[in-house]
Amino acid sequence: QVQLVESGGGLVQTGGSLRLSCTASGSISKINYIMWYRQAPGKQRELVAGIDPEGRAEYIGPVTGRFTISRDNAKNTVYLQMNSLKPEDTGVYYCKYLRSNWGQGTQVTVSS
Repeated sequence: QVQLVESGGGLVQTGGSLRLSCTASGSISKINYIMWYRQAPGKQRELVAGIDPEGRAEYIGPVTGRFTISRDNAKNTVYLQMNSLKPEDTGVYYCKYLRSNWGQGTQVTVSS
């Protein structure tokens, strides 16, 4: 089973940008749909974006127009480019596909 590891989080000011990476332990070319989730302090984990093998992306709610998900099958990596960050984007970000386990996530903190 291919495992995913998140990285790229950090502390940024409101309006700043970050690019998260989701690196796989093996090939992702046959993984149908890969998703980014986030969990804010005291809240439930929520879906943020997803991408299919052909690169078609979907976004959920308030990240639309600010976040961009992409995948590089040759590098076995999925990215989440986050622009115009807001304090409400603060949380731990996870990547996952249907059969993968939850990883450690990567912390994103946006200061006001």
